[in-house]
Amino acid sequence: MSTKLQIVGGGLAGSEAAWQAAEAGVEVILHEMRPLRATDAHQTDSLAELVCSNSFRSDDAQNNAVGLLHEEMRQAGSLIMRAADAHKLPAGGALAVDRHGFSAAVTQALESHPRVKISRAEITTLPPADWGNTIIATGPLTSASLGGAIGEATGQDQLAFFDAIAPIIHRESIDFDIAWFQSRYDKEGPGGGIADYINLPLDESQYKAFVAALIAGEKTDFKEWEKSTPYFEACLPIEVMAARGEQTLAFGPMKPVGLMDPRTGRQAHAVVQLRQDNKLGTLWNMVGFQTKLRHAEQVRIFRTIPGLENAQFARLGGLHRNTFINSPRLLDAQLRLKAHPHLRFAGQITGVEGYVESAAIGLLAGRFAAAEVLGTPAMPPPPTTAFGALLAHITGGADERTFQPMNVNFGLFPPFPKTAKIRGKDRKQAMSARALEDLSGWLIGAAE
Repeated sequence: MSTKLQIVGGGLAGSEAAWQAAEAGVEVILHEMRPLRATDAHQTDSLAELVCSNSFRSDDAQNNAVGLLHEEMRQAGSLIMRAADAHKLPAGGALAVDRHGFSAAVTQALESHPRVKISRAEITTLPPADWGNTIIATGPLTSASLGGAIGEATGQDQLAFFDAIAPIIHRESIDFDIAWFQSRYDKEGPGGGIADYINLPLDESQYKAFVAALIAGEKTDFKEWEKSTPYFEACLPIEVMAARGEQTLAFGPMKPVGLMDPRTGRQAHAVVQLRQDNKLGTLWNMVGFQTKLRHAEQVRIFRTIPGLENAQFARLGGLHRNTFINSPRLLDAQLRLKAHPHLRFAGQITGVEGYVESAAIGLLAGRFAAAEVLGTPAMPPPPTTAFGALLAHITGGADERTFQPMNVNFGLFPPFPKTAKIRGKDRKQAMSARALEDLSGWLIGAAE
């Protein structure tokens, strides 16, 4: 059996797995099919390309589970977090990154690592046993041929959902006689800014007309085999949300609370927020505006938003199909496929949702596989950590009969005893403190 670790997929999970294993002393071959084979969402051949958003979401390690996961990854030597921190952009309390600088940094780090070899080739069949330890991290856009091979090997029907991409707008085309800069509640972000978002106000009549246009707008058609595929609830197309009720958007991505229009001194009925998408500040992402509207309809409808009458779009929204396996049924506690234990899975294909979660599972898969190659013990992270809570969920904590993609959240963590009487915000902070304390012990044990 080979002493090298093979990794299929150069997204966030595969890149993180390769880095962790190489840093542990293992020779790694990282297989990435781009640019030889394109996907419906990627635009470059860079490793760890960000396609849906440039946001890693909240960076608050005390009060938010994804912020806690950021910190755990930093302490575990994550390449993804190192690159994100080096290329962060103003985004209030969130960690947003310059997408091109970020992926370039990850690519350069792996290309220059002495124990990493990058192979630009598509893997169309299930890697054989003589490959030895292998991680499949092909993500939500796993090719049809490899996806079919995985389905045959597991004996399970593939599960899938749709994920939609939000449009990006050129800053110079925004009307700042109407738009203004402000973060919700003037909340200070990691860089100290309190005005990291561009805000576009709508009064009640404008909002109602906009919702009606979304619902009536022409959408992309589904292929026959796609019609029964469910959406992921945390990333619904905006027109799908609009169809659930006239005020749904005003209580969701267009929520005006905490934002005051400086022209009127009042809160608008609804607000569209734009988040910086590149370091130069020339491109801005429409927050929560993932969509399956046809491109011409997007231009027509989104230009009815006050301040965007002359908007120029650097990228219009789109829709792509995501694929994941039934991990609670198929994987063991170290992410190995029970039927073929030389194979591990990592990233979104395991049923975690989000960039950070995908990279975190890649980090764990890389560490587990490296330990197996080197013949050393591989201790799982404590379930009280964000690492451990996420891992436990996808390898047995979730109900395999109803398994759906999941972001990290405090609901996955073991609760405190009832006698502790910790509630609300204090409970989140206590969980975070417990997690980081337990993580420290796990990292020390892993290093010995």
